[in-house]
Amino acid sequence: MGAAWLLAPFGAKARVNWTGKLRVTQGPMLGAASNDGVLAWARVGGEHDVQLEVTDAKGRVELGPVVRSSAADDYCVELPTPLLEAGSRYRYRVMIDGIEDEYLKDQPPTFLRTAPGGPDGFSIAFGSCAKFQDDPVQEIWKGVEHIDPDLFFWLGDNVYIDSLHESVMQECYRRQRDILNARDVLRGIPQLATWDDHDFGLNDHDRRNPVKDRALEVFKQYWANPSYGEPGNPGTYYRYHYGGVDFFFLDVRFYRDPNDEPDVKGKTMLGKRQLEWLKEGLAASDAAFKVLISGSGFSQAKGPVGDSWASHQVERDELFDFIVDEEVTGVVLISGDTHVGEFNCIPWSEQGGYDFYELVSSPLAQKTEKGDWLARRPEIRLRQVYARSVNVGVLSFDMLADDPTVTMTLHDTQGLPVWWKPVTIKASELVNGRATWRDHIDRLSLRRHESWQSGGEYYIPKLED
Repeated sequence: MGAAWLLAPFGAKARVNWTGKLRVTQGPMLGAASNDGVLAWARVGGEHDVQLEVTDAKGRVELGPVVRSSAADDYCVELPTPLLEAGSRYRYRVMIDGIEDEYLKDQPPTFLRTAPGGPDGFSIAFGSCAKFQDDPVQEIWKGVEHIDPDLFFWLGDNVYIDSLHESVMQECYRRQRDILNARDVLRGIPQLATWDDHDFGLNDHDRRNPVKDRALEVFKQYWANPSYGEPGNPGTYYRYHYGGVDFFFLDVRFYRDPNDEPDVKGKTMLGKRQLEWLKEGLAASDAAFKVLISGSGFSQAKGPVGDSWASHQVERDELFDFIVDEEVTGVVLISGDTHVGEFNCIPWSEQGGYDFYELVSSPLAQKTEKGDWLARRPEIRLRQVYARSVNVGVLSFDMLADDPTVTMTLHDTQGLPVWWKPVTIKASELVNGRATWRDHIDRLSLRRHESWQSGGEYYIPKLED
């Protein structure tokens, strides 16, 4: 009591604000965008009523539903906007108990855009393997800003938890959300995610993870995806539609049988129900392109017990045969995990179908691999492995063309393409009976492939090639 006078001017009574300032401790981050709204994510400092305020181009202000933050969700909230117009831009703010965070007031305004009302031209960027323990700066996000995609997809190893303790899981997400270079990307571009082993549990973890249910709950706390699995079948898988394209995010961990089990019929990567869901969704989709999104690579490059679909090739091939038998058109593959950038093809035209093109982006923030990846053998490499630096993948769609197209490229930290010639694939190429991979392979990769096929030395180029 004797020092209380220090808290106030002479002749005045002390007035102390015991409530402190209302805080957004992490975020905001945009989540799934639809044609009538956008989800946003934030973590706040305590239990509060939280909502979004959006302002349209004419200055009209609306508030989204109130969401109560709680300790049970680590004070993370998923915030819907009010109903909005398709393909429209709005300014948004996070309001806590009706007040904006004072620390955010002086920062540049944040904007969101709803999804287009129908088929459109747009781009998505994607990547995997963001390890803040190796790279706390993460320059790749400046490259993403330069690309300025409409969406960003996280394909797993979004954080490196490598622990079974919930507190470590949550802390890893917080640290990744605090990366300064990522701030503008998170606030201005809708983010969607699935997971892989390092954010699911331990390295190469599978269905035997003893805390997978809790890991899923923490994952759901920190992402604003449109949905998670199905009733009675939890997971990080879901279907998402944007601009005329269907995206199928897969959970390749929750139900995954161990890699080293014999690869026979019944061994599963997805689990019975998720595989049925995927087949049903593909058969029902009338989108010109259907993009399958997997943390684990689809090619056979890692070998029969590798941590990829190569160790679950029987189920993979069953899925590909289903696509042929049901005449599902327009399937494109993207994946991550490898710590190098790749562009591969699985030539299912040789099985009566069409060629499956797979773009692999890895890592976003992690050491690149410069060892045996250069000698690994996917079915077909369309471009040489990119191992010079971190990278981000980009799919650019033109869904307004008479024959819709997707252009597939890989970019560096400056947002520049890493291969000299992009690959543009027409929807008409992705139908049964079309063999097109030779139209898209570069000369060096063709030389290497033909040397291997003829029984000669598997040509391994130098990095400068």
